[in-house]
Amino acid sequence: MMTAVLGTNIVSPLGRTSQENYDAVKRGRSALTGLEKGWNGIPEKITASVFGISGDTDSKRGRRFEDIVVESIAAALEGTGVNPSSERTVLIISTTKGDIESLVPDTLSRYSGPAGAVHRIARHFGIVTSPVIVCNACISGGNAQLLAARFIGAGIYDNAIVCGADTVSPFTAAGFLSFKALSPFECRPFDMERRGLNLGEAAATIVFGRVPDRNSGLWVLEDGAQTNDAYHVSAPSPDGNGVCRAIEAAMKGTAPEDLDCISLHGTATLFNDQMESRAIQDSGLSDIPAMALKGYYGHTLGASGVLETIITMKALENGTVLPTRGFEEPGVSGRVSVSAVERPSGGKGRFLKILSGFGGCNCALRYGRAENALPLATDCGHIEVLGDIRMESPYDFDGTYKTSLENNPKYYKMDMLAKLSYVASELLLKRFPSIRPTSVILFNGSSSIVQDRKHVDMVMGNGGFFPSPSVFLYTLPNLAVGELAIRNGIKGETALYILQKKDPGLMDDIIRVSLPKGTVALTGWVDCRAEDDFEVDLKLITIN
Repeated sequence: MMTAVLGTNIVSPLGRTSQENYDAVKRGRSALTGLEKGWNGIPEKITASVFGISGDTDSKRGRRFEDIVVESIAAALEGTGVNPSSERTVLIISTTKGDIESLVPDTLSRYSGPAGAVHRIARHFGIVTSPVIVCNACISGGNAQLLAARFIGAGIYDNAIVCGADTVSPFTAAGFLSFKALSPFECRPFDMERRGLNLGEAAATIVFGRVPDRNSGLWVLEDGAQTNDAYHVSAPSPDGNGVCRAIEAAMKGTAPEDLDCISLHGTATLFNDQMESRAIQDSGLSDIPAMALKGYYGHTLGASGVLETIITMKALENGTVLPTRGFEEPGVSGRVSVSAVERPSGGKGRFLKILSGFGGCNCALRYGRAENALPLATDCGHIEVLGDIRMESPYDFDGTYKTSLENNPKYYKMDMLAKLSYVASELLLKRFPSIRPTSVILFNGSSSIVQDRKHVDMVMGNGGFFPSPSVFLYTLPNLAVGELAIRNGIKGETALYILQKKDPGLMDDIIRVSLPKGTVALTGWVDCRAEDDFEVDLKLITIN
């Protein structure tokens, strides 16, 4: 039995189907457009890929995120035979900020967050199982695909609907502007003249299913891995070691010459492209044709891992490796085989997709055609709880930090979610001085809502448009995970998942399919709904 791709769809400014999107990219079209000062309330000129510029549909119900997700999932399901209302089907949404553009000063008290939006999406399709939201920064799309394959490989579900989606809003644009990470011109991945990334919006869906044999023509997710740099929450490790370790694990059982191409992350930022080039070279993949697609779409955040995987599949089905738009002259020290022109693929039917993101997280996926595929095997272990700790409001976590824990100046830069995770983990690990965790998987229901409200107030409040990079950074809830990874030198799998409610059974399933036997991990529920409303239930576990 194998986990195969049964259907796909991309809804983007370049088209409403996977084929339309591939055809547009093949013709060299880009959705990137210069947006003048004042567009959507953003007081600086940016270049982005957005709906509504060329007369395409903007929104049917005023909820753009939900609209494009529903459209993409419905199209991807057509012809697959998958019943979304079956108890054997799971919905997995990958996103960095979900419907965050619905959070404005007037809705601060009513905003339901990603969990609310995904609940409405699940209800639209009659989905009866609990949906999972992957909120692991820019690797979310890869993380979601890997989770789907693991669920199916373990026999927990027969089918998984994976949709990655994000929209361009003043919230996200302000954050990246505060980091000086946005280029005012079209991005140029791996090029000498690259000046930063462009944002993009899209929804992209892959429907996975369990298939009994090596059906010709189907793509199979053969293997994958997630790692953490344990280096910095907003900058990649310069030597690319985290990406190297993800690639090594994903490539287990295969050789570089087995690959047709590598689908790169390629954000066109100075540090990411440099790090990625080092990782490619140090992994022995310098001679493998590589392509980066953000010159066509911009960085679509939670959608990017899914969208770029689909376009790579379409390209190899047509025997080609696509050009990297915007690339002219190499501007990185590592040797990576990107090109400004189209090249023929080798016809081997296998590729590698890599991603990296804030919080130090990395992901690598290896796909193969079914006739040559090596099926992913999920060997679930048993969870043994070594110790646990509970904290809930009105617990004085700041006071506990000051009186009981070792001084760490970084603590005062963290948001409440990260502080809660930090204090609980320090207290728990003090009880087990000889045990060091190698992975962190956290869950919550409210994402980073407390920090989100602070960022909205700074960007849209009465004071004007004054985004803070430190405030924006912690609107990515997986930063809480990243801080634990740095503090404890954790370089294994790290992730944050958002659930509609605390669901111990589902949480255990995710942990068991994600972590190999022998892993020691910090895991549990860390939710912060307001400054005076929080709950922590953290565990130190081992997998046997």
